[in-house]
Amino acid sequence: MTDQPYENGAPYQGHQGQQGHPGQQGYDPYWQQAYEDPQAAQQYTQQWQGQTWETQVQQQQQPVPAAETAYLPQQAPAQTPYPAYQAEAAYPAPQPQAPQPQAPHVAAPAAEKAAPTYGPATVAGNARITDAQRARLEGRSPIIEPGMRPAALTALLGLLLSGTAAIGSYALLVPLVVLQAVTAAGWFRLNGMWPARQGIALAFLGALVADAVLLAAGRDNGPAAILGTLGVWVLLSLVLQLRSHADPDERMYGLMAAVASAALSIIAAGHLAAEADAVTVGAAAVAVAVLARALPLPTPASVIVSLLAAAGTGIAVGGATGLGAKGALLGAGAAVCALIGHRVASYDYPSRFVHFTAGVALPLTAAAPAVYVLGRALG
Repeated sequence: MTDQPYENGAPYQGHQGQQGHPGQQGYDPYWQQAYEDPQAAQQYTQQWQGQTWETQVQQQQQPVPAAETAYLPQQAPAQTPYPAYQAEAAYPAPQPQAPQPQAPHVAAPAAEKAAPTYGPATVAGNARITDAQRARLEGRSPIIEPGMRPAALTALLGLLLSGTAAIGSYALLVPLVVLQAVTAAGWFRLNGMWPARQGIALAFLGALVADAVLLAAGRDNGPAAILGTLGVWVLLSLVLQLRSHADPDERMYGLMAAVASAALSIIAAGHLAAEADAVTVGAAAVAVAVLARALPLPTPASVIVSLLAAAGTGIAVGGATGLGAKGALLGAGAAVCALIGHRVASYDYPSRFVHFTAGVALPLTAAAPAVYVLGRALG
């Protein structure tokens, strides 16, 4: 072989290969056949017998039967020109396809039953059914009551109110402030708004102002102190919500939650405005009523047992104070309001935090107006 492609203007003349084929000037029939037939090109390429490093390694290795290494059945190469063969070789070999099921019309319904059902696609994600909605569809009640441990905390707080009321107003103020703080936090969480620090702080501040006004004005001016503070705080909540940059719907929702939380926290100050004996009887009756309501009984039976227990507690504690048998009516009235607050805290699958805030505070907070009114009427 020469390194000069042309000599004296003539094209390169093929050489005589090791197979004994003489070269011809400007034309080589074997290379022409290899160009037209890719299989022939592969045959001539594989018959090269020069000693190289690759051929020496291949001679040392034992040949492996094609049946053990073949992944696809051998197919005859398509009779295409060499450029087309070279283009096809650049692409990976096709993978075998899985066999199709014999009865696709039968397997499809089974797959549809096994697949989970979701709502339509939206910008915020697929719609999901809530636990309360699932309970209604299954015929179950979506209401989960707080249970015995929150009821025990309510009873403990009620007994503290009952005991400190007999001591004095300033002693009663300590458990009352705890009740008002838990009421403010629990109401926001019950409405699904958390952390809502500003709303909770605003409601709790309104309760503290109501307590201060009551201590300054006296129990005789209790209704004016409570209603006046409530009116000021409703106006303050309205002004703060108008300054918010949230959406109108969200601002309205926040305004209603803030006003309701402030109102409940301020109304809880009714224990401080009521007569001491009425608070002693009413708080003790609420404590017993909530414990009886948490017993594992059917709801109608539990409500009846709770009211009877509250009336009996009212008679017992009323005999120790000055109310006597009138304490039964006061205890039963306070228990009715307490059960309403208990029911509100059980609404629509609440969380554990709701149970230990709203579930603890709302029975005592809802009983405050009844304690004040019945205490004034029966005293």
